Amino acid sequence: MSVTVEIYSTGQLPAERSEIIAAVEHALADKSGDWQVSILGSQSSDQWEMKILGSNQFERSYVLEGSAGEHQPIAIARIVSRILGKS
Repeated sequence: MSVTVEIYSTGQLPAERSEIIAAVEHALADKSGDWQVSILGSQSSDQWEMKILGSNQFERSYVLEGSAGEHQPIAIARIVSRILGKS
């Protein structure tokens, strides 16, 4: 299993980016296959677009709302787990 996490234009400091990457990797730790997660920020709003690609042609998108606390690493990990059908 491999997990690739890419984060673009979010304005995050390197330490914050590392926390997000670690949280996403942890959320995908028990999944088989190769996974790609990309998070793309926006300069015009507090919405980030997250896209998850995985095995068996898995593909989902989600908009992370900063005003709802969804830019926090633990929130992102919970959302990834929920999208994957884990509790």
